[in-house]
Amino acid sequence: MISVAEATRLVAATIRPLGVEYLSLSLAAGRVLREDLRADRDFPPFNRVAMDGMAMRYEALAVGQTEFRIHHTQFAGQPPQPLPEATAAVEIMTGAMLPLGVDTVIRYEDLTFRTDAAGQCWATVQVLPPRAGHNVHPQAADRQQGDLLVPAGTRLEPAEVAVAATVGAATVAVSRRPRVAVVSTGDELVPITEQPQPHQIRRSNALMLQAAAETAGARTELFHFDDDPAALRQGLPALLAGFDAVMLSGGVSMGKADFLPGVLRALGVEQVFHEVKQRPGKPFWFGQMAGGAVVFALPGNPVSTFVNFYRYARPWLLAVQQPAGTSAAGAAPVPAVLTQPIDFKPPMTHFLLVSLAPGPDGRLLATPERAGGSGDMASLLTSSGFLELPPETEHFPTGTVLPVWRFR
Repeated sequence: MISVAEATRLVAATIRPLGVEYLSLSLAAGRVLREDLRADRDFPPFNRVAMDGMAMRYEALAVGQTEFRIHHTQFAGQPPQPLPEATAAVEIMTGAMLPLGVDTVIRYEDLTFRTDAAGQCWATVQVLPPRAGHNVHPQAADRQQGDLLVPAGTRLEPAEVAVAATVGAATVAVSRRPRVAVVSTGDELVPITEQPQPHQIRRSNALMLQAAAETAGARTELFHFDDDPAALRQGLPALLAGFDAVMLSGGVSMGKADFLPGVLRALGVEQVFHEVKQRPGKPFWFGQMAGGAVVFALPGNPVSTFVNFYRYARPWLLAVQQPAGTSAAGAAPVPAVLTQPIDFKPPMTHFLLVSLAPGPDGRLLATPERAGGSGDMASLLTSSGFLELPPETEHFPTGTVLPVWRFR
């Protein structure tokens, strides 16, 4: 039996970045970028008008002129026309390019208007601007052409998609999604569409793992095998050869129907470790097929399956989508403060389900949730994460700061 730290190291040693594929930007949301996106021009690319109103020369205002003849009107998207007269102004709209000859914009709310007998419109400034450049967003004020905007390794969320569109990245290089086979095992499991007999349960772990893997960026398929060594030997080779990872639930403990470790070894999967000094989830089995899939064989109790996925499998899925040398956001735990004392005596790492809330000082507070053991799936509903309690300590007083693995 190995420690959690050693299990983490051994799982991480199998991480290899996945290949790159090129997608239309409209299909790339949620994918991990594998190229740097840089500004193809200044941000903004011109002196941009920031308010609807009148554009004029500050120099004229500075010498006391307050009334300006409106020379023409310019909308966003129209090429600017230069203003030939220092005493005139341009009626202009937000987003327009500031014309040559003007440098300041007065918003409509600070103007009054009149039309003279000849039909000429005039604007009078009621509130003087504090400086030249008022209500103008200067060219390159945000970013300059060539600046790095979105580095490789970033997950493309809506803000990143918007920036990619702005720089004309119609097609982007992204990581291929990891292909994951999610496998439930056990004679007692029936499809979720069936009414189970008193001695049966539905295949909930498989759907849980599928949902969790998909949210980590994987593309999944579901499979099921009964507790039958022949069926396992027949069905697993195609999964080991055709997927990046195989995630199994059940069949890895010490029971007489727990055939998976032996079958996997017989199929050529190298056992990296079996059993970790942790609770829940001690029977966790991990291995790798030469030239094929990594295998996460998780214990079948639902909380054990859940915790092992978020502690080991999810960080692996996020990491293989990253370029070499970069780390995935959200793949590591964050510190949280225990709100009540906890005692845990066995010399092993304890994963404690907690609810999380911000404290008055801004720190994250972790409150232990009632749980009926590793079979209590419903305890996950009121929890937000699990604290990792190290094995060297038995008593954890209120205020202890510990790492928490968030799943909400």
